[in-house]
Amino acid sequence: MNINILQPEVQHFIKENLKTEITKVILKGSSFKNVSIQEIANQILAKQKSEKKLSTWFHTENIYYPAKLSIEQTSSEITANYKSKIVSSDSIIDITGGFGVDAFYFSKQFKNVTHCEINQELSEIVKHNFQQLKVNNVDFFSGNGTNFLKETNKKFSCIYIDPSRRDDLKGKVFLLKDCQPYISPKIDFFFTKTDYILIKVSPILDLTQTINELKNVKEIHIVSINNEVKELLFLLEKNYNNSIAIKTVNFKKEKVQTFNFIFDEDVTSEYSEPLSYLYEPNSAILKSGGFHQITNKLNVFKLQQHSHLYTSEKQVNFPGRTFKIEHVLPYDKKKIIKLLPDKKANITTRNFPKTVAQIRKETKIKDGGNIFIFFSTNKSEKLIVIICLKI
Repeated sequence: MNINILQPEVQHFIKENLKTEITKVILKGSSFKNVSIQEIANQILAKQKSEKKLSTWFHTENIYYPAKLSIEQTSSEITANYKSKIVSSDSIIDITGGFGVDAFYFSKQFKNVTHCEINQELSEIVKHNFQQLKVNNVDFFSGNGTNFLKETNKKFSCIYIDPSRRDDLKGKVFLLKDCQPYISPKIDFFFTKTDYILIKVSPILDLTQTINELKNVKEIHIVSINNEVKELLFLLEKNYNNSIAIKTVNFKKEKVQTFNFIFDEDVTSEYSEPLSYLYEPNSAILKSGGFHQITNKLNVFKLQQHSHLYTSEKQVNFPGRTFKIEHVLPYDKKKIIKLLPDKKANITTRNFPKTVAQIRKETKIKDGGNIFIFFSTNKSEKLIVIICLKI
């Protein structure tokens, strides 16, 4: 950590160049003693990245930014705020602290927070930033979080873990064993230090497989922002061996969509031909697999077992996109085009043998406009086209 970056003139230069192309900044070189242009460029890039994702940090004076990758990997303020309210009590330890966004929000819900970070420089950065953010109930430990737990006599109300992808792996992570720390073999040990474990995992992980690999899972939270799944959160409770609650949330600009159900509940769907309204579940629900629970809880019908589209005669408050159905017809290119005077539409396929690209190529329908077309399969296993207007 180069404290010279915090000099007023350097901070002023960083602010003044947030909108400047970074190559131009680098070509100018540094006019500051003991601060290289590469360090300045890193601060600018990381601060740019934080403007929308970490607004509190962006608008706080004298924040020191780590490598840009740390900003990209950290929780957003929206997800950090959400997870801080899953468990709230006396104390929590974050054994994979990172840039400290989760710890910052935990500090608002817990009396005491311990932030463990194996990277000494990053630990120092977070400690400095928390002073600027006026947070005074967080203790910092620079080192391996699991080792800290082994060496301390303390017990915590909750242990929080955000395992990262192993350095020797390329591409995406699909299994818990591909992450570090590898949690599963350590769960029994963790439960000697707490009654609750909160684990954040990659949105790509399969729910059922992860449940089977973990133990004592009480809740699974699937968190989306603007219909993109950002986090899977597993809450484990010591000795818990009952039904698992699935809680989905989709944060949108104008509202928050939620839908909750019990995992592996024995429910079946009711099916119908398209009625007056069509519904497409948000990404958190699609990830949850709660397709049958939707028809049971929301008074809607499913179009077909594998279509994952829903319909109703009267409009309901649905956690996803809602459309007013204008036309329903068999898959017939000429008939579709006749109903599109501008030859423009937003196309979605659900349980349909052709891709969006293939359909556009065959029909010459351009992207855009106010019309939405769903290509799908109905309960009679026939290909159908549903032309809608978004509500």
